[in-house]
Amino acid sequence: MKKRNYILAVMFIVSGCMFQEPDYLKVISATELNQLMQHEDIFLVDVHTPEQKHIKGTDLFIPYNEIEKYKDKFPADKHIAIYLYCEGGPMGIAAAKSLHGLGYDNLTNLKGGAMAWKKAGFGFE
Repeated sequence: MKKRNYILAVMFIVSGCMFQEPDYLKVISATELNQLMQHEDIFLVDVHTPEQKHIKGTDLFIPYNEIEKYKDKFPADKHIAIYLYCEGGPMGIAAAKSLHGLGYDNLTNLKGGAMAWKKAGFGFE
C-alpha cells in the first residue's frame, strides 16, 4: 500500500511539472495582449493545429510541431518579441520550446489561447 501511494505521489509531481510554463516563456492574458496590440505592432503567431480562426492581427500561422521546418518565416533578430497562441495554451508552450532551441529569447504565450481571447469578447479574422 505504501509503495502504491509513493508511486502515485511521484506521478502527480511529475505530471504537474510537465504542464508548467518554462522559465524562458512569459505568459500574457487576453486583455493584456489586446491592450498591447492597440499600442504596438507585435509579431503574433498562431501555432494551433489544425488551423483555426485567427486573432485579428495575426502575422503568421505555423503548426506548433513544424516550427523548425518554417524557421525562415520568423524574424532574423532572435531578441524580437514573439507572441504565440493556440486554442488553449499547450501548443504555444511546445512552439516556444522549439523557438527557444533556435535561439529566440523573447517569447510570450497567450494564457488560455484563442478560447480565452473569445471569452474576453475579442475578435477573429
